[in-house]
Amino acid sequence: MEPSARQFWTIVEPLHAVTYFAPDALAELEAVGYRGFWRGYFAGRSAPLGHTGPAVVSAVFYGFAPRMVARALPSVWDLAPPPVALQARRSGAGKALAATFAAHDVVAPAEAMDRIAELLRRVVRTVDGSGRPLGAANATLDWPDEPVQAVWHACTVLRETRGDGHVAALLTAGLSGLETLVLRSHLDLDRSMLQPARGWTDEEWQSASDQLRDRGLLEGTQVTARGTLLLQEVETVTDRLAEQPWTCLSPDERAHLARLLAPLSAAAATWLPKRNPIGLPSNS
Repeated sequence: MEPSARQFWTIVEPLHAVTYFAPDALAELEAVGYRGFWRGYFAGRSAPLGHTGPAVVSAVFYGFAPRMVARALPSVWDLAPPPVALQARRSGAGKALAATFAAHDVVAPAEAMDRIAELLRRVVRTVDGSGRPLGAANATLDWPDEPVQAVWHACTVLRETRGDGHVAALLTAGLSGLETLVLRSHLDLDRSMLQPARGWTDEEWQSASDQLRDRGLLEGTQVTARGTLLLQEVETVTDRLAEQPWTCLSPDERAHLARLLAPLSAAAATWLPKRNPIGLPSNS
């Protein structure tokens, strides 16, 4: 069966996310001067945008409290500039994935890795960056020569492109980043993990909760049927917007790529904490 854009997201996301959770990836960012998780996170993820400040990054990342972004940006660029962050991020992700594949005995033959990279490169070349700042910024970076790094890079482009579409869907639905987090915390994510990871105060969280109740999206601690439907519509729009790059492959090629990537993604997912703000389960 031909995989959908959502199915590809569940495969792509863990391969990208090693950059946030795997020790090898974090160590590369720390080695160039980004000490502490959040310095490395904001430096690495925003580096494709260039020497960018907190206002732009808050806008495109969407769910973070602006003050949390401002604690890292633009001061991280005094530690090491964006090109250094890009290299450290790519190198660390490549090392983390290679080690993870080896540890789980899912190292694909060289010709299989080359085929994966070739198919992903075709997909990435068709990415339409219109209205997708993070996806477009990542898509303009040089294609890595090393196959594992190439797989990570392609997954990052596709992940950020999908994320940009998700932000557009949330805006269309009239949901702020904080309101989205509050709703999700009553459905499938843990507030005790989510709120501090995004930097919102209790007062801001409560204010967003009150606004959601006024709109009939939240009742007490339960998401209403209307709120659930709104979130489902957001996901439907997100999936539709994420479909475009994959259409360059034939149905057979899409199915073949999904089969090749699935064991690599499952290995990478072992780095996802059981509680994480991404919303995907860990395989650990």
